[in-house]
Amino acid sequence: MAENLTVARPYAEAAFKLAREAHALDAWAQALKRLAAVAGEASVREVLGDPRITTDKLVNVFVETAGDLNHDQQNFVRVLAENERLTVLPEILELFSVQKNAAEGVLQAVVSSAFPIDAATLARLVADLETRFKAKVDATVEIDPELIGGVKIAVGDEVIDASVRGKLAAMASALQI
Repeated sequence: MAENLTVARPYAEAAFKLAREAHALDAWAQALKRLAAVAGEASVREVLGDPRITTDKLVNVFVETAGDLNHDQQNFVRVLAENERLTVLPEILELFSVQKNAAEGVLQAVVSSAFPIDAATLARLVADLETRFKAKVDATVEIDPELIGGVKIAVGDEVIDASVRGKLAAMASALQI
């Protein structure tokens, strides 16, 4: 994974530069999301490893499957195909998203919960996080049954542990003193 991130970094930076110059960060983010989904398909992964498939055919598969791509985005796919880098599209998306969020002042939050969180509760949680961090927050929810109950929130380097498991661990630590 670390090697893929290293390989993907210059491509993500190039995509970000193109997107910023065109004032199209959101359009590029959506295009990269679709392209990464195409690259993640098992049937496409098999085709990517086949030396009999030409670069033009690979580009056509990605362009047709990913939907509405502008000229620069299609050229980006061609460059990736020519350099045999289509497999790192998920990492390119990840790195592009980090740059986009930094440019827009958006913080990423990972909310781990023992149970699914409904939209209204998540909206209140995001609003509270935005107030606390004085920035826009983009939250992703992950289900972790080991938490027993409550939530654990990671925003950058800061972790807010309001889970039952975390409270039990704190209580056990306090009792051992």
